[in-house]
Amino acid sequence: MESGLIERTDRIMGEPVYRRVVVKISGEFLAGGQSFGIDQATLDRVAADLIAARKLGIEVAVVIGGGNIFRGVEVSSRGVSRPTGDTMGMLATVMNCLALEAALEHHGQSARTLSALAMPQVCESFTRGAANRYLAEGRIVLLAGGTGNPFFTTDTTAVLRAAEIGAQAVLKATNVDGVYSADPKRDPSATRFERLTHSQALEGGYKVMDATAFALARETSLPIIVFSIVGPGSIGAILSGSGYGTMVAAEA
Repeated sequence: MESGLIERTDRIMGEPVYRRVVVKISGEFLAGGQSFGIDQATLDRVAADLIAARKLGIEVAVVIGGGNIFRGVEVSSRGVSRPTGDTMGMLATVMNCLALEAALEHHGQSARTLSALAMPQVCESFTRGAANRYLAEGRIVLLAGGTGNPFFTTDTTAVLRAAEIGAQAVLKATNVDGVYSADPKRDPSATRFERLTHSQALEGGYKVMDATAFALARETSLPIIVFSIVGPGSIGAILSGSGYGTMVAAEA
């Protein structure tokens, strides 16, 4: 076992240690097998997973990326200014949140989209008070529009919002079952970590989240659980303690 890592236990979390969480989902995942847009079957499956997690009695907020619709960084490399490109990407996250809100409501779960960008004709603006109130009422809260500022990713948004609303963990949903020493799809010898500290994640330069997100999580002592969302029920499994992922947390 590599130095500084903690031995694996059968459960990465006990019965509900966390009563409020922020789940970070990539926009690309919502595209399903498509190269662009939103796959309805995938959207419905994500909604079902979030509803199952809510039924555990856990208050759930969600941050979704916008890469299935628009990637500001890529457009910026072709001549659009970075602030403009990032703002366009933020608008894509609003679209994804509205789509997921509709899917949740269709399946009987009350939800509310709150945007960092003011657009009152479309959805309510984010405030801590509104988010806390809706979570306490049992709604799933969808946090759209990133931080409202360019140069910050939705990973950083997830950690920032978690700190603001008093969430106890950030669940980073990916297409791999944790943090690896290298890309396991390209390097079969890549090592999967069971646990890392925030500092180890930063020093290792692991690409599963950006450095600003890890640094903010370290500053606010927020644990990040990196897990695969590919299998149905994965969010609930993590929250109930039976899931499989990498815990990134403060020194034990």
